[in-house]
Amino acid sequence: MTGQVTLAYDYPLLGAFWTVLWICLWGIWIFLLLRVFMDLFRDDSLNGWAKAGWCIFVIVLPFLGVFVYLVARGRGMGQRELSQARAQQKAFDSYVRETAGTARLSATEELAKLSEIKARGDLTDAEFQHAKEKILR
Repeated sequence: MTGQVTLAYDYPLLGAFWTVLWICLWGIWIFLLLRVFMDLFRDDSLNGWAKAGWCIFVIVLPFLGVFVYLVARGRGMGQRELSQARAQQKAFDSYVRETAGTARLSATEELAKLSEIKARGDLTDAEFQHAKEKILR
């Protein structure tokens, strides 16, 4: 063994704290950068040249670009996210209504099926009347 071996107990506690802190700050920075790009491309009020300008600014000068973006357009970020969440919820609700509506038959279709079953002789008059009342409720 010619090289120096560093053991786990040779790494100071404060050094471990600073390492964890820098890793967390790096993760927050990546998250913030992604949020800025997502908001930038979500915004329909900006034209393509403005989006390209912001992208170049954020890529060339990342810290300054992100902070200037947050100061200049930060208030609208929450509003745009809220409007997108509402649009997604509205689309999901309409999808659920559509899907649930096609699975359930209307009262007239149920009555038609019931009368077919009675015509085949599988239901008595009393059973038919009871089922018909249940459908009409």
